[in-house]
Amino acid sequence: MRFSPRAQSGFSRRAMLAAALVALPLLGGPALAQDYPNKPIRVVVPFPAGGTTDMLARVFAQRMTESMGQTVLIENVGGAGGSLGADVVARAAPDGYTLLFHNLTFSTTTSSLQYVGRSKHDIEADFIPISVAGYVPMLLLAHPSVPAKDLKEFVAYAKQTDKPLFYGSTGPGSVMNYSGELLKRDTAIKMDHVPFRGAAPLVQELLSGRIQFGGDQLSTSLEHARSGNLRPMAVQSAKRSPALPDVPTVRELGFPNLEIKGWNGFFAPKGTPEPIIAKLHQQIVAAANNPEVRKRMEQVGAEPSGNSQAEMKAMLREQIAKVKPVVEELKLVVQ
Repeated sequence: MRFSPRAQSGFSRRAMLAAALVALPLLGGPALAQDYPNKPIRVVVPFPAGGTTDMLARVFAQRMTESMGQTVLIENVGGAGGSLGADVVARAAPDGYTLLFHNLTFSTTTSSLQYVGRSKHDIEADFIPISVAGYVPMLLLAHPSVPAKDLKEFVAYAKQTDKPLFYGSTGPGSVMNYSGELLKRDTAIKMDHVPFRGAAPLVQELLSGRIQFGGDQLSTSLEHARSGNLRPMAVQSAKRSPALPDVPTVRELGFPNLEIKGWNGFFAPKGTPEPIIAKLHQQIVAAANNPEVRKRMEQVGAEPSGNSQAEMKAMLREQIAKVKPVVEELKLVVQ
């Protein structure tokens, strides 16, 4: 069969168009990254304003705005131990313009047995970890009316008092919920759980004395701990914090099960093109190494990071493997 010159020309154009359409997805990632970002970037913080995660997100957002030439906006979506904000990002378009800035509570909520009234999200299935921005230890605190100078004395007091005790957390399934229930299990003390939407309201209720015990990342309540408005019971890190060098670790006090690594980091929705992830990673690492950013983080007891994606993924897998059996045993529920 012979084709006319006109038919041959039409066939060639169609073949070229088909080839271009096949190549388009392959070229899309680099092309998008080259143009990225060309509009503001939204970073969802899954807790109310005023806590450690919110504060560190704003430090990084300011520096990334300066270096990327586009505004990096913080949006607070608090509730359900950080799960509401995570859900927003999981459903967002995977184009690099909606990111999540979460903390170690992500490890406990993603390990929870049951989600009441919402779909369950998963760190690896629904998100791409980009980089840890910084490490901040968890700090356990008590109201000054509690006659205890550390966690060991707090447990002794809880065992002998007839007064009702309440501990606060940043929500069902959160790290403080995990820590409080684990402490109750290991010591047989009695405390009732009072969940809050974030660290800022938790600290306010702890300051008021309406709850007697609680905790969050150290930066949230560092000044209250230093001033004596709240009494630090222990840090949950492997070593003492330079910001509070006189406060012992949970392991020193005989509670090794409560040790957990505190972190804050960036995530993108699953499906975000790798070239965009690489560009974001570069920007986050640069921000973490910026002298002004490092200074501001260290002032509040945070250790800047900016690690690799592989390192972040390995840390998350290790942490989830540790907390998941305990979360399932305690039957923590996100609601």
